[in-house]
Amino acid sequence: LSAALIIEEGFGLDQLQAIVSAMSRAAAHAGVTVVTGDTKVVPRGAADKIFINTSGIGVIPSGVQVASHRARPGDRVLLSGTIADHGVSVLASREGLSFQTSVQSDTAPLNHMVRSMLAAGPGVHALRDPTRGGLGTALNEIAEKSAVGIRIREDRIAVKAEVAGLCELLGLDPLYLANEGKLIAFVAPEDADAVLAAMRRDPYGRDAVLIGEVTVEHPGKVFMDTRIGGTRIVDMLTGEQLPRIC
Repeated sequence: LSAALIIEEGFGLDQLQAIVSAMSRAAAHAGVTVVTGDTKVVPRGAADKIFINTSGIGVIPSGVQVASHRARPGDRVLLSGTIADHGVSVLASREGLSFQTSVQSDTAPLNHMVRSMLAAGPGVHALRDPTRGGLGTALNEIAEKSAVGIRIREDRIAVKAEVAGLCELLGLDPLYLANEGKLIAFVAPEDADAVLAAMRRDPYGRDAVLIGEVTVEHPGKVFMDTRIGGTRIVDMLTGEQLPRIC
């Protein structure tokens, strides 16, 4: 990884040390190395305290072909856990909102879980982290690029009670809030059970679940079977993401 920091004049050294130390621990946990970077200090008021951007280089194992255009009819759609934790955590921190139980970001390294998933079966066709635009937008992007339809079930998508409560209070749809430590996988039906089991063996995928499947109907569209027995279209996110995180 490379890591570059743009720091506003007057930013506290103790805060900077806490951030850098947390980055170091996270990199060590993921098994990656920060090999280069840069630091720029800008005048007071020219930045929102601190901006950090990173870039990474990795190696794709031989024989692995995973891409957003490779989803196929019949593929099962797997989700590694609850959604909207990160978006709500950021929003609550910025607005000073509090809950009876803590809401924390789901930021997590997923490289080890992905390695186990690929080893469990050759039928992993597409992987995506539902970050900007959330789960709804990520599914739409894959449906469009693969020219397939996707049908998901609302009752299979887990949202923590405190997250759902804040979304209801503020009129936000958790399908469109950011996730930082989750992934969605499109897997051939014959390999779906084995890949799902591999996900659940990882600490960051213990709540993984099958949420839907790929269809030939309505290519480029995402539909959701709701809890009340209806069906709704899950559109691509339009407008500004809330909260803005990048």
